[in-house]
Amino acid sequence: MAARRVKPSLYISVDIEADGPIPGPYSMLSLGAAVAGVQDADGFVPADPEARTFYRELRPISEDFVPEVLAVSGLDRERLGREGLDPAVALTQFSRWVREVGAGAQPVMCGYPASYDWTFLYWYLIRFTGSSPFGHSGCFDMKTLYATKAGLPLRAVTKGMMPRELLSRRRHTHHALDDAIEQAELFAGLMAWPGPSGSSR
Repeated sequence: MAARRVKPSLYISVDIEADGPIPGPYSMLSLGAAVAGVQDADGFVPADPEARTFYRELRPISEDFVPEVLAVSGLDRERLGREGLDPAVALTQFSRWVREVGAGAQPVMCGYPASYDWTFLYWYLIRFTGSSPFGHSGCFDMKTLYATKAGLPLRAVTKGMMPRELLSRRRHTHHALDDAIEQAELFAGLMAWPGPSGSSR
């Protein structure tokens, strides 16, 4: 039997800012993305994370919000109510962008950690466009990647414990595009990292 041809994976670093813990009752307020690199049978090749990016601010979908969560991003819900894009428009534009940058490859969302951002992103994609360019499981968690390579329990992992050479020199600003670019650099570092020096894992 001939080997099945496997498409390369195009990793897209995604960061979202929201005003609560879950989508639906609460809103995704901004969405940032940056192409992090591509992986095929020959290995991973990092991309310039500033070269292909996406950013939109969205209109809130409900009146409910958690003040402490909203304060993290510093976004103004009243302004977004006037100026933010309709979520259907923003997510349609995002899906089109993913398909354009991912032509010939399978797009994979990556995040740190991926769980929060993926929950909002996938819910919004299905709710407002009816489909996801990543499928239902095309997400990759950088925290898990580090834990696996370092041989550590997942819940023990923080960015502060990572080797300095893995971390981006950019500040984590809680602006979705800034953080997507920063995390794309972290992802590239993690993909190249062989693990702790002298580790037999």
